[in-house]
Amino acid sequence: MSDVKKICAEISRQAKEASRKVANLSSQIKDNCLLRTAELILENRHSLQEENKKDLKAAEEKGLSSAFIDRLTLSDKVIDSMVQGLRDVVALPDPVGEVPRMWKRPNGLQVGRVRIPLGVICMIYESRPNVTIDAAGLCLKAGNAVILRGGSDAIHSNMALARIFHQALREFDIPEAAVQVVPVTDREAVNELLKREEEIDLVIPRGGEGLIRFVAENSRIPVLKHYKGVCHVYVDKYADIEMAQDICFNSKVQRPGVCNAMEGMLVHEEIAKTFLPAMAKRFKEAGVELRGCKKTLSILKDAVAATADDWGQEFLDLILAVKIVGSMDEAMDYISKYGSNHTEAIVTKDYERARRFLKEVDASLVLVNASTRFNDGGQLGLGAEIGISTSKLHAYGPMGLEELTTTKFIAYGDGQIRE
Repeated sequence: MSDVKKICAEISRQAKEASRKVANLSSQIKDNCLLRTAELILENRHSLQEENKKDLKAAEEKGLSSAFIDRLTLSDKVIDSMVQGLRDVVALPDPVGEVPRMWKRPNGLQVGRVRIPLGVICMIYESRPNVTIDAAGLCLKAGNAVILRGGSDAIHSNMALARIFHQALREFDIPEAAVQVVPVTDREAVNELLKREEEIDLVIPRGGEGLIRFVAENSRIPVLKHYKGVCHVYVDKYADIEMAQDICFNSKVQRPGVCNAMEGMLVHEEIAKTFLPAMAKRFKEAGVELRGCKKTLSILKDAVAATADDWGQEFLDLILAVKIVGSMDEAMDYISKYGSNHTEAIVTKDYERARRFLKEVDASLVLVNASTRFNDGGQLGLGAEIGISTSKLHAYGPMGLEELTTTKFIAYGDGQIRE
């Protein structure tokens, strides 16, 4: 057995053992531990940033992009955000132990469901070290043990954050194995963790499509995933023009490199000549390249002709595919073919068409008259999220505290036996 295999086996065993105690912690102890973690992060800000500098130096020596280095940096703003994130989680109601429903059977048996932790969660993610704290905080609040396998480029930062979390766990007599960062950078560790189905209950990969596909294809454990975010806004013939422009602009431009940014804009042909010229002007001023269908090119002379690869493409950049459609049915057919079940929006003043779009379009969030950028745990009122799932088992959409739990059946009897 290799050293990496031994390490992963021991981490998984310890996490499974710790999960039994974590599942039965009181809300007060969990909250106090998270608040203490927040305090310790602030107290150790300087030492955290010193460890982070080791990762930043290595990244610069490798010639990694400025965007990558930005994601890797534990700036004062990022540290303050981690601290606020923990406080936000504390402010959320504890889902563990909630009984959403009970009912009485004809024989007098009281049957119900109670919300319980999932058990052991394995997070596999890339460069952002703040995910270490975000994921650990959410998992602990939901009563789970968590194994954190961050990117090798952030190993010093992640280990430093784990040490801080462990100090808080010790102070409240919670097993340190409740929150573990995998201490080795060897890629073999990911493969080994994905085999530990006896100890790990769920794997959540967070990063690029390549990472997520690798995890999904190699895991023996259930995986919650989304491969990519190909999100659309359909501008209906009954749309308010000014509202549609604001929504489309925000959906594309506010943060073009995120999974809930608009990648395709569908415009009804009856409104295209009115809507597109002014919309294109706003996009041009923001540096957005428009790649359009033939009908779009007849209206927008500056647009680039779209290729077959542009339909359904996740650009993650200031590039937008634009298609004019003849009907709402055509728009929904396009979304069905090219969407990624992430986020879809319609802009319309027609109530019945809005209702039909909500009912027939399959995505983790379907919006009426609002930006695709709202598919986010914080924006939807979940307080925080561990990621967005586009698979339907067992969660669909942003994964907050409740999605990090499941339910089991309970029954109260007074001597009933089955005939």
